[in-house]
Amino acid sequence: MSPTTAIALVCKTPAIGRGKSRLWPLLGRERTAQLSACFIRDLAETLTALPATLSRQCYALFSPAGTEVVLRKLLTPDWELIPREADDVGQVLEASLNTLLQAGHEGVIFMNSDSPSLPGVLIEEAITELRANGDRVVLGPSFDGGYYLIGLKRFDPALFRNMAWSTPAVFTETCARAAQMGLPVHVLHEWYDVDEAEDFQRLKAEFDGRAPFADAVVKAGPAWHTRALLASWAAAEISPLQQSGQG
Repeated sequence: MSPTTAIALVCKTPAIGRGKSRLWPLLGRERTAQLSACFIRDLAETLTALPATLSRQCYALFSPAGTEVVLRKLLTPDWELIPREADDVGQVLEASLNTLLQAGHEGVIFMNSDSPSLPGVLIEEAITELRANGDRVVLGPSFDGGYYLIGLKRFDPALFRNMAWSTPAVFTETCARAAQMGLPVHVLHEWYDVDEAEDFQRLKAEFDGRAPFADAVVKAGPAWHTRALLASWAAAEISPLQQSGQG
C-alpha cells in the first residue's frame, strides 16, 4: 500500500447563527452561513483537483456532532467525516493528529475552512515538503498572524498546547516552539483568511480581478461557488428598473 497524506479540513457545519460571528454585522447571519458553505465546497474541490499521484485522503474535522447529513452535501463521497468537540482548536488538532497518524498516514495536514481561494499549488507544495526525508513542520502563514495550514509527520502535541489561539502570535509562537524542539520549518507563501469585514472586502477585490495583496506570486484558486454566491447577492441588489435600463 502506497503511503498517503491525510488532509483534514477543520470546520463547523454551516447553519444560521453558527460560526464566523465577526461577519454577522456586515452580512447578517443567513448570508454568513451561505458563505461558509461555499467556502467548504470550494476548498473541497481544490483538494479533489490535486494530482492523484499525491496520494491524499481528505477528512473533515467538524462540529457539532450530529450534523453529518448537512456537511456531507458539501463534500464528495470519498471524504471521511470525523466529529471533533473540544474547548479549543489545539485540542482538536492534537487529538486528530494522533488519530490520523495511528491510522497509517505518513503525514497529516490541517487546513482551515476560511480561505476559499487558497491556491492548490500551495497544498501540493505542503504535501511534497512533508514527504521529504527527515522530520519537519510545514506552515502556511496567514495575514492575521495565524496559519491557514500546518503539516506534521510525527505526534508533537507541544505545538498545540497552551497556545493563544486567534491572536497574531500563533504563527510566530509555533515557529519558536518548533525551533526549541529541533524541528525544521518549511514556510509556504502567505495567504489570507476571511474572518473580518476587511477580509471580505479583500475577497471581493480579488474576484474583481485585483491581486489579493501586493506581493501575490501564486495564482488564486477559482472559488467558483463563492464567486457565484457573491454574484447572486450583487444581482439581487439591482432593482428591476436598473436591470431594464430604465433607472
